[in-house]
Amino acid sequence: MKYHIMPFLCLSIITLRPLLAQPTVIDRIAAVVGKEPILLSDVNSQTEYYAFSNRIDPNTPGLKQQVLEAMINEKLILTKALEDTTINVTEDEVTNQLDALIAQRVQQAGSEKKLEELYGMPISRMKWEFRDETRKQLLVQNLQQVKFGEIQSSRREVEEFYAQFKDSLPSVPEQIELYHIFKIPKIGETVKNEIKNKAQKILDSLRAGGDFADFARRYSEDGGTVSSGGDLGFVRRGEFFTEFEEAVFVLKEGSLSNVVETPLGFHVIQLLERRGEQVHPRHILLKFKRDPSEADSTIALLKALKDSAIKGENFSDLAKRHSDDKQSGPMGGYLGLLPVTQFDKSMLEAIGKTKEGEISEPVEVTSGKTGGYQIIYLKKRIPEHTMNLADDWKRIEQLTTSYKRNDEYQKWLKQLRTEIYCEIRL
Repeated sequence: MKYHIMPFLCLSIITLRPLLAQPTVIDRIAAVVGKEPILLSDVNSQTEYYAFSNRIDPNTPGLKQQVLEAMINEKLILTKALEDTTINVTEDEVTNQLDALIAQRVQQAGSEKKLEELYGMPISRMKWEFRDETRKQLLVQNLQQVKFGEIQSSRREVEEFYAQFKDSLPSVPEQIELYHIFKIPKIGETVKNEIKNKAQKILDSLRAGGDFADFARRYSEDGGTVSSGGDLGFVRRGEFFTEFEEAVFVLKEGSLSNVVETPLGFHVIQLLERRGEQVHPRHILLKFKRDPSEADSTIALLKALKDSAIKGENFSDLAKRHSDDKQSGPMGGYLGLLPVTQFDKSMLEAIGKTKEGEISEPVEVTSGKTGGYQIIYLKKRIPEHTMNLADDWKRIEQLTTSYKRNDEYQKWLKQLRTEIYCEIRL
């Protein structure tokens, strides 16, 4: 029997559909759930959007029927959620979900203007149009979480699942357990002051009436935003450097910050708009220029740290004291036990010749948006292998739980179809 990993929750394919070309047809009812009809036009629209999002042919045999079944399931669960007085969604939850979805779509589209063109409406109208649908989806998700979120698997169930499906479980790709020490070369004070002075002159010109977008296109060194006049779109806390956020979240709409220093360089920031917990800034960035002598000093320090580790000093203790990576440093430089498929080309090249238990030579790297150098300790290398209980218990346990939840979910859907009127007319 072939085992397929299937999600136990129904797919929400109704959220924020863009306007897609549809053939002119006489609309009719495809299905009825309770007292709610599902129109053929909605099924067609959902099918087009699902195909568009997953880059498949909308005429794929059986796709429209699968979409209809997903819509029926969601209507069944929504009907049940509306009946259950313990399942609630607050207005703040709806707002936050909508803000997050629209921010995601803006990023995918490239700008707010492009998103509005894609949907054929301004963002303010999107929030009004999709609010009720978002509330319904949150109700569905909350009910599913209540019913299935606590389901776990016993040891016996994991063993029985493995015995039944072991011949068809996917193989585990090669994995590597890594630690690193990351260092950012210092910027010479003379170079830093020159860049800061240039940023201050730009700020003075803006305060004297200069056009921010024009200045951003002429002077900003942020390649991702220079063409849009420094526009960063709507963002929440946690998406930028702390120094940047401390400056932007206290600004009033339309106002300019002082010159702000982050690990990237110096920024001049303007707040365009504020929506609840989100802000819409634009910025001009002047990046730090690398000082060759400081880069050499950083490489020399990393070589010295490598020598200390080889002589017996604990690598994790060295990482805690010296690493500039704020996330992994406090954890002793731990990057995780990760499949090699997750590493980019530069990382694979850095560790390609490093054997288990060895430390790499210093290599240039970018951590987040910050450039620097690192040494990598390859603690363990696990070759690609067939999944087994001894080495992959947690992975098999997760698959067992997913299978168990999906099984319970399918049973529940069958039960709902006996409790709630459902008629397919397509």
